Amino acid sequence: MSSVASAPLDVDAIREHFAFPRLGRIVTNNAASTQPPSELVALYQSLAPGYENVHRGQSTASQAMTARFEESYDTIARFIGAPGPASIALYRNATEGINAVMYSLLTEFRDGDNVVTTLMEHNSNYVPWHALCREILPRFGRRVQCRLARFDPVSGELDLGHLASLIDARTKLVCCTGASNFLGTRNRLAAVRALADASGYNQPNGERRSWLLIDGAQLVPGSFTDVRALGADYLSFSFHKLLAPFGVGVLYAREQLLDPALPFLYGGDMIAEGRVFPNHVEYNALPWKYSAGTPNILGAVVSAQALRILLDLALTPNRPAYFGTARPVERDAVQAAMTRVAAWNQMLTSRALDGLGAIDGITIYGPRDAARRTSLVAFNLAGRDPVSVAQALNEAGIESRAGCHCATLAHHALGLTPPASCRLSFYLYNTPGEVDQAVAAVAAIAAGRGVPARGTPGPRFRSWPSGRHRTRPPSSGQPSTSQPSTSQPSTSQHGAIQPGAHDPVPAVSA
Repeated sequence: MSSVASAPLDVDAIREHFAFPRLGRIVTNNAASTQPPSELVALYQSLAPGYENVHRGQSTASQAMTARFEESYDTIARFIGAPGPASIALYRNATEGINAVMYSLLTEFRDGDNVVTTLMEHNSNYVPWHALCREILPRFGRRVQCRLARFDPVSGELDLGHLASLIDARTKLVCCTGASNFLGTRNRLAAVRALADASGYNQPNGERRSWLLIDGAQLVPGSFTDVRALGADYLSFSFHKLLAPFGVGVLYAREQLLDPALPFLYGGDMIAEGRVFPNHVEYNALPWKYSAGTPNILGAVVSAQALRILLDLALTPNRPAYFGTARPVERDAVQAAMTRVAAWNQMLTSRALDGLGAIDGITIYGPRDAARRTSLVAFNLAGRDPVSVAQALNEAGIESRAGCHCATLAHHALGLTPPASCRLSFYLYNTPGEVDQAVAAVAAIAAGRGVPARGTPGPRFRSWPSGRHRTRPPSSGQPSTSQPSTSQPSTSQHGAIQPGAHDPVPAVSA
């Protein structure tokens, strides 16, 4: 398996499965959503002749669709190393999965408890806990704190010492992103897990530790993920960042937590057949207890097939082995495929970091080592609004994204005014040449030149072994800043925010 995993991706063969290269698009906004392979689009149409509901009919079509729907749960579980389908709940996206955890635990919080999360979270892994502590539980007279751990403004690394100081014997839950969608940082989840394990919180099932929720939206698409090895009590991710169309997200949770917990949504398939009485209702067995109403049947089937085609693209793009088959997904194959994807993404990210780092007036956020980050690079250009930068990149045919990336807390923590940056993000179908074109376009914008026309090749960069980069100040000698601001933090000669240059980010509690 190691020799297979170490082989590079056949990116030319991979790109044959997608429509966007033939349209001349340079897709570098993959942290928001990836592109669907043509096979998945066709799969929707192929399912039409057998279209039927699941778990509700005696027809041949209903039975066949039910089998495909239930098999999708097994594929998902195998892909992330879950014990089985009973640990999987499907929702519309990762956000809804996190909200499901919040509502299922709502009645378990005791007065004086706390939730610990971080300043690098996506809003979806902060706002539900903010609402719980400041808006929902106070209406029931219950006081629960939401505590926020800092990150290092220079390195982009989570401050584990500060995190440790916030976790105590009243910490019911620790919520942490696996990889930041702004800083790119891959958090040291084993260390976070150890801190949560040592809290001593007395859970209702007798465990004496804090539970750990991992936002895997940026982690799962580019990494080999094993939920049991991670020690995750909960993990959420969205399929629209994993080649599938929009509309399906996953919540993994340990079966021991899902079985006794209250559901997030009620009605329909989550009820045991015939077990509704005026004074008593029984819920369905797992995983259907967390599948209220008619589910997104086609979305689930297609999303599970997205995992299968991802394995094929990474391992045998010219010869499908998993897509469209009933072949069980083997963990060795998942590890080999995702190791290849991770290595390719790291190469692209390293190339982007080095190329962008040579541009005058740029500030790049997050770790300097591509091995410590996921496949995205967020940056700002001195004196340039990030939205205008993204618009100029679009004129050059580079599809990027500008804004806060729903990582608003981290932008505020860095003192960015407005709280925004421009971001390039890559996936297994991107090429080194596309990275070079994106870098060339950013360089032209920074220098005030006209951006390269669509399709114009950018400069070629040599590979660098370290994956590190340096950012340079503007040639005028003024410090590099992302945006003019009356309260902008000072920056170093390499464009990174200096420690101590602004007030430390406080822990926030409700």
